[in-house]
Amino acid sequence: MINIALPKGRLGERAYGLFERAGRGCEEIRSPGRKLVFENPEAGVRFFWVKPSDVPIYVERGAADLGVAGKDVLLEHSPDVYELLDLGIGRCAMCVAGPRGWRAPEDATLRVATKFPNIARRHYAKSGRAIDIIKLNGSIELAPILGLSDVIVDIVETGTTLKENDLEVIERFLPISARLIANKAGYKFKFKDISALSADMTEAAGEAD
Repeated sequence: MINIALPKGRLGERAYGLFERAGRGCEEIRSPGRKLVFENPEAGVRFFWVKPSDVPIYVERGAADLGVAGKDVLLEHSPDVYELLDLGIGRCAMCVAGPRGWRAPEDATLRVATKFPNIARRHYAKSGRAIDIIKLNGSIELAPILGLSDVIVDIVETGTTLKENDLEVIERFLPISARLIANKAGYKFKFKDISALSADMTEAAGEAD
């Protein structure tokens, strides 16, 4: 049995659709209710739902053999896992955004509000820019509006929320999509089964495109 951690929410539902298309579905998973673990012994898979940011933890620690995680989560937390496949879903970009028409003075320390402090630090380190990181967990767009920060570093998909709050993308610097990741030990001991599943997922992802 291959244990697979899926992120709760829209991304996880889209990822599960690929598993289903790859012949590794579990009909019970679409039933309403609060159940978190679903098995299909015939397909050799067991799925469970977890918080998106927790997927790499379950995989790294071996509770899951495989998982689906956004590239943003992987880059922010740097888990010790194998990245097997770009699933091509959940496409968006990590961006710097700020008030419409605003540009920071070059010699000032830039105040940056973000959910992704590690990604933000690495990005600005490339240019040697002095920054002050303000770690937030939600409503990032409020920070520059209320003067808490100069800019934000966050994921942007459509840009609608930015526009509605008179913000705009200043720099789009990192493409993001969902990845299929594997536990290193599990990949070794279940190599044949995981390789077969990964090949089926590659085909399913190609069909989805």
